[in-house]
Amino acid sequence: MSDAPPVATRALLKRYGDLVAVDQVDLTVDAGDVYGFLGPNGAGKTTTLRMMLGLIRPTSGSVELHGRDPLVEGARALDGVAGFVEGPRFYPYLSGRRNLRLLADLDGDGARSRIDEVLELVDLADRADDRVGGYSHGMRQRLGIAASLLRAPRLLLLDEPATGLDPAGMRDMRALVKRLAGEGITIVLSSHLLAEVEELCNRVAIIRRGRVAYEGPLGELLRSAGGGYRLQASDPERARTLLLNQPGISGLVLEGGELGFQAEPDAVAAATIALGQARIGIRSLVPRTATLEELFLGLTEPEGAGEVAA
Repeated sequence: MSDAPPVATRALLKRYGDLVAVDQVDLTVDAGDVYGFLGPNGAGKTTTLRMMLGLIRPTSGSVELHGRDPLVEGARALDGVAGFVEGPRFYPYLSGRRNLRLLADLDGDGARSRIDEVLELVDLADRADDRVGGYSHGMRQRLGIAASLLRAPRLLLLDEPATGLDPAGMRDMRALVKRLAGEGITIVLSSHLLAEVEELCNRVAIIRRGRVAYEGPLGELLRSAGGGYRLQASDPERARTLLLNQPGISGLVLEGGELGFQAEPDAVAAATIALGQARIGIRSLVPRTATLEELFLGLTEPEGAGEVAA
C-alpha cells in the first residue's frame, strides 16, 4: 500500500474562460482524516471535488489519490476511492437492491457479496426491495453511501450528504460518518452544516473565491480565536474597576452586565483571588472560544455581510 496521502492537490487551477473557479489550491488529506471542505456558494468546492475524481481536467496543477493521478492512470487511480458529487443518482423505477446489483456488476471484485452488508450498515435493509422512486431524500443519500461502500473504499468523498435531511436524518448521517471513520476510512466531507463539521472533522480546508483561506487542524483554528473569558459578577461595575488595575488583563469590555477580557491562565487565577478579596461574587467565569461559524464568516466574508452557504 502506498505511503502517499489519500489526497494531495498542488497548485490546482481551473479556468472557464476569464473566470478562475479554482486558484492555486494546495490540499493534503492524511490517512484517517475526517476532512471538512468548506466554502460559500461559488467558492470552488464542487469544481475541486470533480477534479479530484478525474471528472473534469484541471487547467494546470495536479491531483493525486494515494499517489496516483486520475488523468494519467484513469480508473486505476480510483482503486480504493468512492463517493459522490452533487448527490447520488439511481434508477427510480428499480429497487435499492437492484440499483446496487447493477453497480456491483460494474465494479466486480466481489462487490455483489457486500450488498447485504452495506444495506445493513446504512439502515436500509428493510427497504432494500422497494423502488428508489418511493425513497425519501435521506434514504437516497444513504443509498448513495451504500453504493460507495460496495467498493470497500479507503477514501470516501461525500458532497453535502446531509443536505435536505430532517433533524433525525442529520443525526443518523452523523452517526454513520462516525462509524465509517471508526473503521479506518478516510473521509472528505464537503458540507455547509458547520455544526456537523465541528462535531465530525479533525481537519478542515476553507476556500474563498477559489483560494484556500485556511487548511489545517480544526482544533488549531478554533484555538486561534481563543484566550478570551466571560465573567458574570455580583457587582459588574466594581469588578470592571478592579480588573482594569489587574496585571495581565486586556481588552476589558462591559456589555449587558457581562465582562469580557483577554488574559493568560495565571492572570485569570490572580484576578479571581483579587475579586474574592474585594468581596465581589463570581457567578460564572468561562473561557470564550470562537465557533466554527464565526471563524468561517471571518475568513470568507471579512465585511460580515451575507450568510453561511454551501
